[in-house]
Amino acid sequence: MTDRPLLLLDVDGPLNPFAARFPRMRGYTSHRLRPTVWLTRQAPGSRRHRRGLRVRLNASHGARLAGLPYETVWASAWADEANSLISPRIGLPEDLRVVAWPTPPAADPGGLCWKTRPLLEWAAGRPFAWVDDMLTDRDAAHVAEHHDAPALLLRIPPQWGLRNADFARLRSWAESL
Repeated sequence: MTDRPLLLLDVDGPLNPFAARFPRMRGYTSHRLRPTVWLTRQAPGSRRHRRGLRVRLNASHGARLAGLPYETVWASAWADEANSLISPRIGLPEDLRVVAWPTPPAADPGGLCWKTRPLLEWAAGRPFAWVDDMLTDRDAAHVAEHHDAPALLLRIPPQWGLRNADFARLRSWAESL
């Protein structure tokens, strides 16, 4: 553990722009991966199950994320598989810490993202930037009310993933602490 703020990073949306309008995005390479969280929702033996999930990743993102003044942590339903399936494809270390989610994830009774309450507990009062496609104003308000340390919630539209302005905002926020 370091004194740097946490960078709580989701896979789908920020790194994998799964809702992109075009199948080929500049800088991105398509991969067929088989994350457990996705496989459990596929019919065994089906074509989708055999082929795997199409994941678009930008290999330059790893170096850009590693160059930010954060301790990067996977905050994704991919869990430990983010280290084995995503990290080597974008150049991140394969031993990043992983937020442990309740199993199975449950809908939040207050309408928050299912990750919000467990993430606040996991962060244990440390400053963090949370990069995810599922964030809402309700999550931001909850974090502001229930987390005493500084926090940045950065919603990344799943149509385009992380962009230059997002990296700049992450750097600026961390340096302002």
